[in-house]
Amino acid sequence: MTSPPADPAPRPSSGLGRASALLASGTLVSRLLGFVKAILLAATIGQVGSSAGDAFAIGNQLPNNIYALIAGGVLGAILVPQIVRAGLHDDGGQRFINKIVTLGASAFIVIAVIATLAAPLLVALYSSSSEDGGRGFSPEGIALATAFAYWCLPQVLFYALYSLLGEVLNARKAFGPFTWAPVLNNVVAIAGLVAFSLLFGGAAGNSAVEVWDSGRIALLAGSATLGVAAQALVLVLFWKRAGLGFRPDFRWRGVGLGRTGKAAGWVFGMILVTQTAGVVQSNVVSLASGEGAGVLTLQNSWLIFMLPHSVIAVSIATAYFTRMSGHASTGNLAGVREDVTSSLRTIGLFITFASVALIVVAFPFARVFESGGLDNVIAMALVIIAFSVGLVPFSAVFVMQRVFYSLEDTRTPFLVETVKASLFVVGALSCTLLPVEFIGVGVALVTTIACIAQTLLTFSLLRRRLGPIGGWFLVRRHLQYLLAAVLSGAVGIGILVSLGGLAPAGFAQSGLVGAMASIAVIGAGMGVVYLGVLLLMKNPDAGSAVDTVTRRLPRRTRPPQAPE
Repeated sequence: MTSPPADPAPRPSSGLGRASALLASGTLVSRLLGFVKAILLAATIGQVGSSAGDAFAIGNQLPNNIYALIAGGVLGAILVPQIVRAGLHDDGGQRFINKIVTLGASAFIVIAVIATLAAPLLVALYSSSSEDGGRGFSPEGIALATAFAYWCLPQVLFYALYSLLGEVLNARKAFGPFTWAPVLNNVVAIAGLVAFSLLFGGAAGNSAVEVWDSGRIALLAGSATLGVAAQALVLVLFWKRAGLGFRPDFRWRGVGLGRTGKAAGWVFGMILVTQTAGVVQSNVVSLASGEGAGVLTLQNSWLIFMLPHSVIAVSIATAYFTRMSGHASTGNLAGVREDVTSSLRTIGLFITFASVALIVVAFPFARVFESGGLDNVIAMALVIIAFSVGLVPFSAVFVMQRVFYSLEDTRTPFLVETVKASLFVVGALSCTLLPVEFIGVGVALVTTIACIAQTLLTFSLLRRRLGPIGGWFLVRRHLQYLLAAVLSGAVGIGILVSLGGLAPAGFAQSGLVGAMASIAVIGAGMGVVYLGVLLLMKNPDAGSAVDTVTRRLPRRTRPPQAPE
């Protein structure tokens, strides 16, 4: 990706700090509301064993898949650099913006219409159906998923508009609207779920396919689409404040997409490979619909899995990516190697603990989403555990991929992703041989195994590219993290058992409040033990983290002393 030209004068650091705080706060609020939305959805239509829940999961996920396949990586790889370059023109890039927004909106109107008309075909592609009453969606379940898809697939257009309008605003250094707009999406969707619950009740009365009529379908899926539309259209309000106007321009010659299209080819290829594996996963997991951990259960378990990765790994990796890119641009491979080692150690310090902590609190976490009895809680908890085992390698791959990107190499991540996807497809298909109650956890475990293989391959290729990057040193550090995490996990299990986390009548399984309180208590206890063990082992990374925190704590000002 081409970097924007440097400003003629440095910006005040206070303004940059305020912008960073605005972005971070918007992301945090959006993720919290997204979590609330997922909990409400599970409470409204059910999760484990809910045919209706899995049908909605299929229908509502389709627009994300279609958009990601067509433009998910292309907008960032092609359009953003061109928008920045166009800003140097005598009109401030207005003509280019008119052309590109008109082109994008026109293209995605057509794509959204075609996708919506193709809803039955897309649902058939992403789900398994059993006409004879065996495993998979019943004909009625397929019909319900298709009805949801008709309502949800127009979201493709609004996702595209959100990205187009948001990237233009970002190029004008108006970052806040793009970050905060998803908050409105979640608020609208939550309002729709609350209205649905008031009118039609909770999961007990909505998990069966047979009860769904046009009113239920329109309210649930319609409010989801309305939220995405609001997320996109609210950005229009900020264009004038950013000094932008818009006049449709259908003269698309000279837009210049061909110049950088080849550079984005490997990015598109990687997305295509990922989506192909996603089709296989959706088909395999849908075999458990109505009987075990199905599509919605895996989606919500993945949401839990992604929480520490998004908050910790992505934040740290993003900071290091800037340094890596700077070192790579000057040919300073020694600097890149140091960045790789340092970032993997820092992320490993936190993510290793998060991985073990998620395993320990999996049962109360599952209770947050499940109210259908301990069997359903166990089904989701096992999926969370299977995913969480792979959290450390998943975050490590995220870092190492960005090392290749800093070296302007998108081909290697594509090839590695192809290997991973191939392993996953073989493993996922083998899960069809499992009893229905183990299909979901089997697919989650295959995901972890494929990710571990991807990590080893990526590290090997990165070492070949950069030279020695301290492999055994990283292994020793991560073994220290793991030992401390296991000891803290043993303490966490003790707290879990004492709170009744494994008993149907226990406090941790008593309801939403009991489950959330138990998660907080267990997490705090484990955190103290983890840090204490690492400090006793004189782990320098833990010591550095403590020093960083203590330096940022406000210090009590001492009164001036009189001279003696």
